[in-house]
Amino acid sequence: MLQQFVGALSGALAPALLVMTLSVLLGVGEGRDVPLSRNWRLYGLLVGLGAVVVFTVLRLLVIVDRRSGVNLPVLIGAVSCDVLMLVVMAGSGRFRREWHQHPIRLHAANGVAAIGIALTTFFALQDVIMQLTSFVETGESAFTSKMLLRALGFALGVGTAVAVAAIFRTMRTTAVHGSFLTASMLMLLILLVCHATQLCSLLMSLMLVEFDGASFTVLIAAANNDTRMVIAQALVFIIPVIASVVAGLRMKPVGENDAVIRTHKAFRRRAMASAVWSLVGMIVVAAALTAGVAKLHEQPTLSPPEGYSLHGATATIPFSKVDDGHLHRFQYKAKDGTVMRFIIIKKNGGAYGVGLDACMTCGDAGYYEKNGKIICKRCEVEMNVATIGFKGGCNPIPFPYRAAHGKITIHTPDLDALSSHFKD
Repeated sequence: MLQQFVGALSGALAPALLVMTLSVLLGVGEGRDVPLSRNWRLYGLLVGLGAVVVFTVLRLLVIVDRRSGVNLPVLIGAVSCDVLMLVVMAGSGRFRREWHQHPIRLHAANGVAAIGIALTTFFALQDVIMQLTSFVETGESAFTSKMLLRALGFALGVGTAVAVAAIFRTMRTTAVHGSFLTASMLMLLILLVCHATQLCSLLMSLMLVEFDGASFTVLIAAANNDTRMVIAQALVFIIPVIASVVAGLRMKPVGENDAVIRTHKAFRRRAMASAVWSLVGMIVVAAALTAGVAKLHEQPTLSPPEGYSLHGATATIPFSKVDDGHLHRFQYKAKDGTVMRFIIIKKNGGAYGVGLDACMTCGDAGYYEKNGKIICKRCEVEMNVATIGFKGGCNPIPFPYRAAHGKITIHTPDLDALSSHFKD
């Protein structure tokens, strides 16, 4: 669930913010007094969404087996449109004021915005839409609690991105216009850097362009901080947050009559509410894309080895030490000096699963217990506890043992013979 949430949020946030800022900066007119190009930005969003869905289907059908052939022109167009959209944003105030006298300017601005939204949406949502194919993993039934949690995580991620953009949009009437414009242009500038970084990385991977020295260092630094770039796109809206708070504090609850006083009070409430909720949105984005990403990349640690009795060539572990149904890890030093690990877990029915803390597939990565499940540390496959002690797949490598008279007995020569599984 967390993986789907973080992936969907990081991918959907940029298109959501871009659509929101352009709708605020280029929105003009009411009722029938609206420009012909009013809905072009919406059409751009729909085209981008439709294109990425079709592209995903073509990838799944292996009709398109390389994304680079499609993404190269998309990124070139996205970078070009980002530059043009910066110009559009800078002149948005003039375009709106003079749109009756010069409608062509506003049409051109909306046209650039529509193309930029379509290209950004297409590129940003490729991995997001691909997540839909991972809701049901191989071997699982179609409707399981895991599938529902993955779907919920995906929906929450997309919903959070849209909600954050909608919350930021409320500051259009409470913050100084210049502060909102500044934040919007900074957001777009960061998006331009992200697109340019992706384009340069793609050109380098296709060996069309070669980077070295300082340019290569800058490219790698930008590529390694892509998540921080996404967070920064949200955090720049701290500028209108501050402006909204200042505007609210300056609006005194006084006036010529009660109606004016109520209007001032209402504005002050809206300004403070917009600022507070926008801060909450920033915190949610920053927390999800820092703590959430860190949690996803967190490497599980193996529990420390437990003690047991070793006399001569016999290791003895009493049932009472391992009869709680949890994973127990033990360590043994083989005759050739190799430090080995083996695990024991009591299975349903009273039998014991005994094997090396290693498998034929993943080597000596080991196993850990999480939420009552035994998981391979390297491939993250969940073990069927009933099969621990048997050969095959990612199961722990079994070895002979004897369970009788209240204890598990292991002859250490059997462990010595398997020491090669723990050698580099």
